[in-house]
Amino acid sequence: MFCNNKKWLGSNPDLPGLEERGALSAVERTRAGNVKADEVDFLRAQEYRLLAALLRGAPSADLLSDLSQLRGDETPLGSAHTALASAANEADPIAVDREFFSLFVGVGRGELLPYGSFYLTGFLNERPLAAVRHDMAKLGLERAEGLFDPEDHIATLCDVMAALATGDVPADAVSEVDFFRWHLAPWVDQFFADLKTAPSAFFYRHVAEVGSVFMAVEREAFAMDAA
Repeated sequence: MFCNNKKWLGSNPDLPGLEERGALSAVERTRAGNVKADEVDFLRAQEYRLLAALLRGAPSADLLSDLSQLRGDETPLGSAHTALASAANEADPIAVDREFFSLFVGVGRGELLPYGSFYLTGFLNERPLAAVRHDMAKLGLERAEGLFDPEDHIATLCDVMAALATGDVPADAVSEVDFFRWHLAPWVDQFFADLKTAPSAFFYRHVAEVGSVFMAVEREAFAMDAA
């Protein structure tokens, strides 16, 4: 969550039309010319917002119900959506809440620390966090008052990428490809790999698969754009 010129972003992720979100796998087909660029950017933003919502806090019963309506297709991302929908349909909200606590909060600390600094240096609040704060400041973003997670939390980084994808935050100061390359690409694959195999992960194994496949799509797309 962060604030941009007094506009709150990420506090209540806008995830309309989840029942129609099988179309999100269209991001995998965009380079074939099947989907307009602006539509793809909207879908990419929705994917980032969904990941941000699920990685910031345990999903509510309503969100699980919405997720159960996801429809996928034959692509890897579509298949990951289908599996997430099935897991959401079978999930008990209380059990998922406990799972989230064990994974990310814990007594003392959770099984995973979803921060760039930790993954890149082994410690919290190190230089990777300073670099994120520097680039967020260039984009006119700051952490919202009353929030305590450092800005290199995976959910905040996904929020920023969503805002860059839609143009809600102009990419004049820092491009979305650079933000991805500097602040997500070096560690996000390992994070999702760890989440898939974490002892307490059941529902979140499917969240990890969606994140892993989507980040691979993003990485490939940005590489193609740079070629």
